[in-house]
Amino acid sequence: MWKEFKAFIMRGNLLDLAVAVVLAGAFGAVVASFTSDVVMPPIGLALGGVDFSDLAYTLQAAELNADGSVAKEAVLLRYGKFIQKIIDFLIIAFVIFMVVKGYNRMQEMRKKEEETTAAPAPPPGPTAEELLAEIRDLLKK
Repeated sequence: MWKEFKAFIMRGNLLDLAVAVVLAGAFGAVVASFTSDVVMPPIGLALGGVDFSDLAYTLQAAELNADGSVAKEAVLLRYGKFIQKIIDFLIIAFVIFMVVKGYNRMQEMRKKEEETTAAPAPPPGPTAEELLAEIRDLLKK
């Protein structure tokens, strides 16, 4: 059982997948920072100073004690964070689309290059009929 587990872990596909998961997590953090710190501030400024992460609809207001402290937190529908996540997703999807498109283009170019540099096919040999005719002629002699 240990050998099977070791063989499973050491498969190239599994290691590639593990690397991809780690890189995807790091890439997601970079994209989240890019959208929240670079893309969204100008959009919010263009819309009149709106910070999307603060956009929310109050379903139930907070309840306060007599001394002014919060007894029960407000129930909010935070649609601004949802908008932020949609923009994050669109940026990630676009970048992945561009990577896949570039990869496919490189594969097509490589395939065309291999086709043009492939060795020419050797000249065809004699057909079976030609060989039989030659044998017949040799037998007649």
